[in-house]
Parts: sequence; C-alpha cells; structure tokens
Amino acid sequence: MNLDILKIASDTVNHKNLDDCTHKSKQKNPLCGDEMEIGVKISKNQILDFAYQCKSCIYCQASVSVLSKFSINKTVRSINESINFFNTFFENNNVKIPKELKKFEILFNEKNFSRKDCILLPFKALSKAINL
Repeated sequence: MNLDILKIASDTVNHKNLDDCTHKSKQKNPLCGDEMEIGVKISKNQILDFAYQCKSCIYCQASVSVLSKFSINKTVRSINESINFFNTFFENNNVKIPKELKKFEILFNEKNFSRKDCILLPFKALSKAINL
C-alpha cells in the first residue's frame, strides 16, 4: 500500500452531504462493489461546491478526494475536458499528464493500472452528474 495514497484518501474535507446541490449522481463499480455518490452545486457553468459519499476502497477514496478539491471553482467545460483525458489515460501508453492535472499523477500511473476502475469511478459519477 502506498502511504501517499492513504494520506490523500484521509483528506475528507468534501466527504459530506450537500443539501443545496444542483446536480447529483450515484455510480457503482460492478466488479468490486465500490459505490460513489457525488453532488455538486453549479451556477453560471461553474462548480461552486462538491460533496461526496462513498463506500469504496482506498484508491477510489483518494481519487474522489483529489477530484473534489480540483473541481471547485472550475467550469463544467474544463472539468469535462479533464474527465475525457483521464477516461482514456490507461488506454494510451506514454501519455504525459498536463501541468494543470499534475495533482492526479500519483493515481494515474502504470503502477495503478490494475486499480483503474476504482480510480475512475469518481470521474464517471461526476461526468454523469454534470452532463444530465
């Protein structure tokens, strides 16, 4: 177990219930049973707040922790572009992570290929929520 992943997952500042969310989604990984619920508050095409609740592995928890902090104050369009990049990351060999997405580098690397579904679950949930 990577201690850095554990440290990231333990940052639960956005692990909460967002009563006034404007967009919400729930996803489940059928392979392992991880569950992720994401709620975001969007105004004028910008994510103002992000909340998540999950029953999941440490990789999924770390992924949603980073994604939640990264997404706040970003536009829906820029988040969709980031989601699209990461959805194909594990399919493309030797892809370099852009500077603005370096926060995700600890998760998105070849060592974590076997955990890709866990890492991507929060991205799928967020995508579903903001594209309803």
